[in-house]
Amino acid sequence: MKVVIIDYGLSNLFSVEQACQHVGLDAIITDDPSMVASADAAILPGVGSFGEAMSNLRKNDMDKAIINFVNDDKPFLGICLGMQLLFTESAEFGNHPGLNIIPGVIRKFPSANGSGTQYKVPQIAWNQIEQNQNATLKWSESNLRSIDEKTYMYFVHSYYAEPKDDGIILSHTNYAGRDYCSSLESGNIFATQFHPEKSGIKGLRVYKNWSESIT
Repeated sequence: MKVVIIDYGLSNLFSVEQACQHVGLDAIITDDPSMVASADAAILPGVGSFGEAMSNLRKNDMDKAIINFVNDDKPFLGICLGMQLLFTESAEFGNHPGLNIIPGVIRKFPSANGSGTQYKVPQIAWNQIEQNQNATLKWSESNLRSIDEKTYMYFVHSYYAEPKDDGIILSHTNYAGRDYCSSLESGNIFATQFHPEKSGIKGLRVYKNWSESIT
């Protein structure tokens, strides 16, 4: 099975590649849209700013390649910024249009609440993921199957996703006074705000679940 890891200059590519190898996926890193088009499954990782990421994706029409790939109903995994880029728009350093594959917006964590409590932004920490009880897809039938409720995963981000459809949210996490979407699954798309490749054994289990679901 041909799996590609999409390189657009803002990705933790090698840790993702190593995680894939660990679970038996022979993944290829590429910045070539034609290789994405011919792949059986794709991963969009990412660390950095939304606007710069979208600019990089547009330079060689990788944005169109991703949209076409998803529309072809092939398995797609988004990680951290790679999840956020799937949304309609982001408010990071101005308003920036995203890939608009998932309706919704990307918002910034507040640095304080109305009572004056201060929050560290970005969130760089281990934090718990909790089941969305209103999810259309059951946790046990998703790519989070075998992951315990309130498992700690590793997060690095200043912005969070707000899907228009709450039903696609698999897990939510609390930070800076917000219960936000920390993973989602919609059709052929699975995406996480946390970094499973940096989340120890449980994170690798997430990769294993995805691998088993696509092979």
